[in-house]
Amino acid sequence: MQVSATEADFAAWMGAIQARVENALARSLPGPPHSPARLHEAMRYATLEGGKRVRPLLTFAAGELAGAAAARLEIAAAAVEMIHAYSLVHDDLPCMDDDVLRRGKPTVHVRYDEATALLVGDALQSLAFQLLAEHALADDPNIQLEMVRTLAVAAGSRGMAGGQAIDLEATGKPLSQTELEFMHMRKTGALISAAVRLGALCAGPCPAPLEQYAHRVGLAFQVVDDVLDAEASTATLGKTAGKDSKQGKPTYVTAMGVARAREFAEELRRGAQAALAGFGERALRLRQLADFIVLRKF
Repeated sequence: MQVSATEADFAAWMGAIQARVENALARSLPGPPHSPARLHEAMRYATLEGGKRVRPLLTFAAGELAGAAAARLEIAAAAVEMIHAYSLVHDDLPCMDDDVLRRGKPTVHVRYDEATALLVGDALQSLAFQLLAEHALADDPNIQLEMVRTLAVAAGSRGMAGGQAIDLEATGKPLSQTELEFMHMRKTGALISAAVRLGALCAGPCPAPLEQYAHRVGLAFQVVDDVLDAEASTATLGKTAGKDSKQGKPTYVTAMGVARAREFAEELRRGAQAALAGFGERALRLRQLADFIVLRKF
């Protein structure tokens, strides 16, 4: 299949950002000869060489729209990705989702042990906030404090951790679409929204339309995840396929069926695109990422 020039340009941009963020993560994560060596090795195992880096891509795209310096964006993006990596390590633990495969390789508690996995998550979360505190990421100190607050809220009980708690409580119970949206705007959407906000904040206050865009792509990401969990293979996903259904977890597929879930994701994509209408070509990468999130196959 022939790839258009626009698709090739987007793929090149994604590859460049992914490589830049990978380098920033590799520099920021402790490793040899720092002790404790096993913990640091596990932190690098959990974070490096894997994943689509959707959240860092959103940070860069929002930051480029706002005119932020790339050196600032790579730090903000690395902090967001560390929070995401920590959440995956903890989500995979036997006391949570009990999974053995992540990003095509054994989960951290399988490769190391449960205690190490718990500490990896703790350490990655702390390091994310260390990055936001020790680098100059905004001209106004109050905006940099807002960046710290944004990530803290997204990761906490009103965001990702709270969403995970609701998810665990809901296992085996049917949820309405409204209840699913409430849960997933916290479990998945909060960190995606934070990624967009942090990128914009590297240049100044975050424009309101970006908040609307982030809300919609955050929900769309989870809707598509639910569809892929039902339809894609383990080899394609790099994680155990069909796990949500087997565990009795409420999803958009169980709530509305695959066809309607796909339609809902498309509605969210169009809404996200509409939120960017006033930015013109500056929003190109954000538009392309909305397409990538909704149309992806893995």
